[in-house]
Amino acid sequence: MPTAIPVTGDDPPGATRSRHREFGRHAAWYLAAGGVTTALQAGLFLALRTPFGSYSANLLAIAATTLVNTEFHRRVTFAGTAAPAGRRYLQAALTFVFYAGYGSLVLLVLRSVVAEPTGTLETLVLVATSMLGGACRFFLLRLWVFARH
Repeated sequence: MPTAIPVTGDDPPGATRSRHREFGRHAAWYLAAGGVTTALQAGLFLALRTPFGSYSANLLAIAATTLVNTEFHRRVTFAGTAAPAGRRYLQAALTFVFYAGYGSLVLLVLRSVVAEPTGTLETLVLVATSMLGGACRFFLLRLWVFARH
């Protein structure tokens, strides 16, 4: 008996379930990498804060972790999903610019509210900032950089 081909653009049976499973796998790896990267970034920030100051320490920590994180996502989180090299490099550059600007702005606002914030307070604020930005980045990676076509 012939199988009807959907003419309305509906997905074939099981395609939705497969996409949900894939989304769950992507989200799990992204969260794991994000947790490790955020901890690494926080540690680098704390280590570099005294010799370089908060703003420079933040930029150096972001630069180091963005490269590692982006490569991890390419090889593990979104493995099997081709993305043009130019798009990946653009995404990495935009990620750095976003987090550098966002983190610097947050540190500036914190310093306008708290005269001399401790390293711990600055780190906690940057971690919270990173988590919010990370949620946005996940959807950008999934929908643009490593999108299935």
